[in-house]
Amino acid sequence: MEIHDLIDNFISYIRVEKGLSSNSVLAYSQDLNFFYDFLNTQKIQRIKDLNKDLLMIFFSNLHEKKFSTASIARKLVSLKSFFRFLNQEKITTASYDAVFETPKLWQVIPDVLTEKEVDNLMNQPDTTTFQGSRDKAMFELIYASGLRVSEVCTLKHKDLYIDHIRVDGKGKKQRLIPFGEKAKKSLLKYLKNYRKDILADEYVFCSKRGKKINRSTVYRLIKEYAISANISKSISPHTLRHSFATHLLENGADLRIIQELLGHENIATTDRYTHISDKHLQDAFSSFHPRP
Repeated sequence: MEIHDLIDNFISYIRVEKGLSSNSVLAYSQDLNFFYDFLNTQKIQRIKDLNKDLLMIFFSNLHEKKFSTASIARKLVSLKSFFRFLNQEKITTASYDAVFETPKLWQVIPDVLTEKEVDNLMNQPDTTTFQGSRDKAMFELIYASGLRVSEVCTLKHKDLYIDHIRVDGKGKKQRLIPFGEKAKKSLLKYLKNYRKDILADEYVFCSKRGKKINRSTVYRLIKEYAISANISKSISPHTLRHSFATHLLENGADLRIIQELLGHENIATTDRYTHISDKHLQDAFSSFHPRP
């Protein structure tokens, strides 16, 4: 079976069996057809003729042509999902996961962590100390909810709820964002052990002296923990936010939901996206986030 036919089968699968939205199906279709056009230039028509070197060439070409990080990351997610479908359907036994996880490829996409790297990063803070417990809770929350660094720095206790937070984002646009059990556990441990008497109007993340944590401190801390986790990528708090979105997309979340969770301004100004209820957001988060 030719690769073009396999792509058609995959698109039918995510539309009919996975039930993805038309926007998500279109995104996958565009990415895979773009890859198919590249294979044509390499005179590759059948899946058996594909190899790992070709995948590296494909992503290197995207980088050389100045494709945005977001665009490259989305294409990586689409291809990864496509090849997993081929393995699932026993169309091929070849696994390309090693390519998608290789440091050489992720140098092309410098601001996205793999799920394993996220786990390694989260394991670095010493949660028996004030700073370690605070940092663990802070990083878990950024990754769980896709917060901007400015949003996590200005988060107040009154904005914390049992399983979601209230955030005033850019343009003072307020949104409610769910978070999972791992972030909740870290937050509760930090608050219980080190912020027992925190008031509603006080900032959640602060120094030992009670001063609100600032952006530069968060940037410095995440770089230090990345070194101790043996992560060679140049990362920042935004890396966790972008990884949050990429991993949701990889696990099948609708693009509109991701953009709503991130609080992108164009959600409020364009008719391309429909309104999504809070329940829909919560259900999507629980179903798709790799660290619920």
